Amino acid sequence: MRILVVEDEPGILEPILALLRRERYEALGARNLEEAWSLLAEGEPDVLILDIMLPEGEDAGFRFAEALRQGGFRGGILFLTARDALEDRIHGLELGGDDYLVKPFHLEELLARIKALARRHADFKGRILRRGSLEVDLVARRVILGGREVALSPKAFALLELLAQHPDRTFSREELLERLFPGAETDAVLRVYVQKLRQSLAPWVVERVPGGYRLGKP
Repeated sequence: MRILVVEDEPGILEPILALLRRERYEALGARNLEEAWSLLAEGEPDVLILDIMLPEGEDAGFRFAEALRQGGFRGGILFLTARDALEDRIHGLELGGDDYLVKPFHLEELLARIKALARRHADFKGRILRRGSLEVDLVARRVILGGREVALSPKAFALLELLAQHPDRTFSREELLERLFPGAETDAVLRVYVQKLRQSLAPWVVERVPGGYRLGKP
């Protein structure tokens, strides 16, 4: 599952991203709306964690959420802010927010709320993706092959999740590197994780085809 965190305070943003990645989510961070729009252009997240007060203004997060909903965004939106007034909570929910968490907060509570949002929006992309004996549970972050649960690293899970969500699509090496391994200078890291998936699951799970990779068939 893809999660975008829009937060301008590094001391808050970095711990959230670290937590989400430990839980094997594909977590992306933006410090302002320019970065957020750029990441949205690469792919719509399943959950958006959004500060209200951003460099673009005190209500920038509200305006951003409203624009997304008007544009057809169907993912979950969780407002994360120091503003705890009742009118702010109501306004955020009326604009299309699903939840509202006031700073300071415990990371464990944030994670629980994210999982609840994921369950509520599971019908957007499907909670469990299946291909033959392979099952990928997007909410529980579990992978089962032939009835046996297989533990994967966060990056390996993110790669499998992306391929499983689009089972008939071929992803170019360049797109996979940009989405999953930003900053990588070669495709060596991608080849490492493809090999890890094949070894941990089965050789057929990731298929190399002309132009890139796609989810294989048993």
